[in-house]
Amino acid sequence: MDCVIRKAISTDAVAISLVVAAALRESNAQDYSSDIIEQVQRSFSPSAILDFLSLREVYVASFDGQLVATGSLDKDTVRSVFVDPSYQGRGIGRQLMATIESAASENGVEWLRVPSSITAETFYYSLGFRKVRDAFHGAERTIVMEKSLNG
Repeated sequence: MDCVIRKAISTDAVAISLVVAAALRESNAQDYSSDIIEQVQRSFSPSAILDFLSLREVYVASFDGQLVATGSLDKDTVRSVFVDPSYQGRGIGRQLMATIESAASENGVEWLRVPSSITAETFYYSLGFRKVRDAFHGAERTIVMEKSLNG
């Protein structure tokens, strides 16, 4: 069965939180300390996800009926792209990003930005994003990247 991407709904909040936690603990843990992983994970509780649903365009990807990825668009910024580690490398993140880029373009966004984790920098680079600068949130380093949507 193919990957299905749709806008998230409130009943997805727990599953989204679980996908984020799995990705943080298995993928991002290679680049960040356990303290930073714990701090970031707290920002993605089911109640926090419900708040995001009212503030951003949140998308989810399902594979064989199981929610396996999420990502969101906050005006001109991609946020919170996570793929369950057991589904990484199957093109689901790319499909999710294509959906987010399309939505941004439809919203008139000319330059799309993403605050990338160290872990995801090469993924975004492969999609045409380029590094603008490093940003620090306490000890957490992110890489601010951007991409023109005008070709």
